[in-house]
Amino acid sequence: MPVFQGERQPMPAELVLTAGSAHPHLAQEIADSLGTRLAEAEVSQFSDGEVFVQVNQNVRGADVFVIQPTCPPVNQNLMELLIMIDALKRASAFRITAVIPYYGYARQDRKVQPRVPITAKLVADLITAAGAHRVLTMDLHAGQIQGFFNIPVDHLFAAPVLLQYFQQRLAQHAWGELVVVAPDAGGVERSRAFAKRLGTSLAIMDKRRTGANESKIMHVIGDVRDRDVILLDDIIDTAGTIIQAVSALRAEGARRILASCTHPVLSGQAIERLEGSVIEEVVVTNTIPLREDQQSKKITVLSVAPLLAEAIHRIHTETSVSSLFV
Repeated sequence: MPVFQGERQPMPAELVLTAGSAHPHLAQEIADSLGTRLAEAEVSQFSDGEVFVQVNQNVRGADVFVIQPTCPPVNQNLMELLIMIDALKRASAFRITAVIPYYGYARQDRKVQPRVPITAKLVADLITAAGAHRVLTMDLHAGQIQGFFNIPVDHLFAAPVLLQYFQQRLAQHAWGELVVVAPDAGGVERSRAFAKRLGTSLAIMDKRRTGANESKIMHVIGDVRDRDVILLDDIIDTAGTIIQAVSALRAEGARRILASCTHPVLSGQAIERLEGSVIEEVVVTNTIPLREDQQSKKITVLSVAPLLAEAIHRIHTETSVSSLFV
């Protein structure tokens, strides 16, 4: 048997990016920002719907980042992510980081009725059990979801990307006095920080949730009369809340109304509602890919790929990520 002289120096782990089928365009953008390429992965289905994954690159000892938002179809994309993590674990990857720009099931973060699940916690357990060592995500619907994991979670915010866009718009166009509006009490912290960075005031919508995807706006807390408004939320799903907020804001004398969110789920009648509203523009990010039937002249999509790429680089090089948590 060969005898090795001296002490072996550990080799630095190679950075490997790979992705599922949920959002290949975002994954490629991240790879381009990092100046690397995506490891080829074969993702397919058997005739009965079972997911099959094979990573066609050696990842032994590598620092692997799997890019896969669990966006619609949520169950398909979540299962694909779990199977990819398992495949990488069995291929002896050194570390596996699940990059989940949009964390599905995040709105089921607590028991609001008897005999209902806390599915956000269940999903966290599944991701950990599959073999992920770390999670990188963006704008969780509820911050406490970080605590559902027993592994490190890096929680980024899209605010810097959205702020830059609105600051440029404010500089280029004549706006009246501006106010940032939180569509519900849960979004106050996010909206307050956004308003502070923009140097504007804050208003809050008093919303009562009556059921799944159902809510009712009661009234506006704050002064919006003769002011331009930015409605800020983390998710726009059916757009029901946004449209009700617009009606309430108009009734209170608001002038121009824009809306913004990180995650454009845009299910059901969302596009028709936004198109038929007085909202001038809806500014979103590309954490979720927009289908052809979700395209609209009112929607502006900003890329979070550079932000995610920077976070991936810092995680890989073991440098601080905290400066990105703003």
